[in-house]
Amino acid sequence: MSDYLAGLNTAQREAVEATEGPVLVLAGAGTGKTRVLTTRFAHILLSRRAFPNQILSVTFTNKAAREMRERVGKIMGGPVEGLWLGTFHSLCARMLRRWADRVGLTSSFSILDTDDQLRLLKQILEDAKIDFKRWPPNALMAQIQRWKDKGFMPGQIPAGESSDFADGRAEEFYAGYQTRLRQLNAVDFGDLLLLMVHLLKTDAEVLAHYHRAFRYILVDEYQDTNLVQYYWLRLLAQGHKNICCVGDDDQSIYSWRGAEIENILKFERDFPGAKIVRLEANYRSTRPILTAASHLISHNEGRLGKTLHPGRNDADGEKVEVISLWDSEEEARSVGGRIESLWRAGHSLDEIAILVRAGFQTRAFEERLLTLGVPYRIVGGLRFYERQEIRDAIAYLRVLAQPADDLAFERIVNLPKRGVGESAMRNLHETARTTDLSLHDAMVKLVSEGGFKGKLGATLRGLVEQFQAWRGLLEAQGPVVALDALLEESGYIAMWKADKSPDAPGRLENLKELSRALADFETLAQFLEHVALVTEVETESDGAKVSMMTLHGAKGLEFDTVFLPGWEEGVFPNQRSLDEGGNKSLEEERRLAYVGITRAKQRAIILHAANRRIYANWQSSIPSRFIEELPEEVIRRSGSAQPQTARKAPSATQFPVQARRLEAWEAQARPARANKIPVGARVFHQKFGYGRVIAADDDRLDIDFETSGEKRVLDRFVERQDG
Repeated sequence: MSDYLAGLNTAQREAVEATEGPVLVLAGAGTGKTRVLTTRFAHILLSRRAFPNQILSVTFTNKAAREMRERVGKIMGGPVEGLWLGTFHSLCARMLRRWADRVGLTSSFSILDTDDQLRLLKQILEDAKIDFKRWPPNALMAQIQRWKDKGFMPGQIPAGESSDFADGRAEEFYAGYQTRLRQLNAVDFGDLLLLMVHLLKTDAEVLAHYHRAFRYILVDEYQDTNLVQYYWLRLLAQGHKNICCVGDDDQSIYSWRGAEIENILKFERDFPGAKIVRLEANYRSTRPILTAASHLISHNEGRLGKTLHPGRNDADGEKVEVISLWDSEEEARSVGGRIESLWRAGHSLDEIAILVRAGFQTRAFEERLLTLGVPYRIVGGLRFYERQEIRDAIAYLRVLAQPADDLAFERIVNLPKRGVGESAMRNLHETARTTDLSLHDAMVKLVSEGGFKGKLGATLRGLVEQFQAWRGLLEAQGPVVALDALLEESGYIAMWKADKSPDAPGRLENLKELSRALADFETLAQFLEHVALVTEVETESDGAKVSMMTLHGAKGLEFDTVFLPGWEEGVFPNQRSLDEGGNKSLEEERRLAYVGITRAKQRAIILHAANRRIYANWQSSIPSRFIEELPEEVIRRSGSAQPQTARKAPSATQFPVQARRLEAWEAQARPARANKIPVGARVFHQKFGYGRVIAADDDRLDIDFETSGEKRVLDRFVERQDG
């Protein structure tokens, strides 16, 4: 046995040595996928089945391509030259430059970035006199990208894929955009694949050239391919049919960016006689973690099927913990406390991760870790208070609280767009300077004196009136109500709702989380001071840190200890997957849960809370159905809100019974209050002040507050003031 094959297990070696014909390697989490890919590549070279330039090897990231190049070079004893190894886009760009003249370009064509694409689309929409507020250019750009991801050229859009953008004119603008790109001798990233697929389909000479050129094709992360990538690979593989795709249908979690799980599920149909090799020996996680993950994912119907098992002898370990907590605040305290304990016991913070379903969930954990002095990093994103939409909203709040805050005013006066250009800003600055006023007060002065004419004058007059109204709300009903009103009435929420980029829904969730954060403070001034102090705290640039990220961002990573908070219906699985009904969205959520659990090497800790705050109000939550799909023999349950008996969470079509199940869950989960607060009792609430109980429904109290009227709150948030 050659040295490079010596360390492979039976399944890995089978995947490496099955060089001829179509092969699908189903590589479970932690089963040595990268090792198999690189060893297979080297094996083809060392066995002299092909020269380096006769192997097409495709990855999804430049990092993965570099790693494969280095590993192949290590096996071969030195760098290998002439490789066709890279990402889909880099390889297609290389091909397209050779054949550019056949699609109306020259080989020196430019590749536009996102900003250039958007600028070009704006020009096209301006020429057509399209109202950007009603039909945002971002939405058109996203639609065009979706068409390109599916392999549709202008004139080829099927009826079922049409768009209602600009009353059905999106395809017209798509055609105009493509024409303009040709005139500029330019392409966008979507064109790199789209144009090569078009060439391979329509130009027999080009297709024959690559059939002769490539004897073997290797593809990494096949489950993440979209349709146009799938077409490109199928066309190239029609020659020798020696295509090997490595992937894991159980880790297909990117449908939101065009990935089609069906590509991997129908591999055997696309390539008759294909060999399927399953890599199921996991070298990362303990037996309880693998058992939990395998049992959970087995509930999915749309999968090819495999079962992870330990690939090492020392695989016994701690059971997967499921911690049931009373509310989301206790959840943050629990995670923070456990991390602090692990840190003190000598565990490296670099080996600890908090994996959340959505970005807005990080705020509570960030603030808790800051309080404890535990260093952390946000992987693949910004800290909560550094995110664009949060900084924008806080700038509005700063102007609300302090009109003299010129920096905040400049940030939001034209956000969303109000037509405040350079000329208007010069006018504001000059007035502020000559009258010794803030920019906000200069705006008030100019508006009252008619200093702005026409549409701009009316718009800024409206803004002045809005700020007056928001300050009235702030004084009468508090900062949460004022924030919610200003975000809606300013058009800021509408701006993000109209934005069709993939991160827009997450930004809206973050704004809701900001409202939840604000509810913890009695005054706006207290909150703004808190934010200033939080953002001022700097952690050391080096040294170990806890990693905090979304589950999507965690794929491919591993940690000794993984915390998985927020496992509740509506959070995880998220509400969108429940609202859509059917299995497709729900099964992708379950794959995401599988990815989360399999990131853990030694400890997986799942948490859920019985109550979460939505805006300023607390709402009861029920445990995620994924928790009840875990096998009891490898689970250890604990927590302050632990249900006495297992219960199955409702499906998307069982909402009528959800209320009854929720009542049963609350009856078991809620800690009993020793002294019930009776109707008529006088109470005090940190936010709403003094009031009197006018009705009681178990732990929910209807209270008539002296300064803020009637509100319903949980009894644990008030203190009785008499007897």
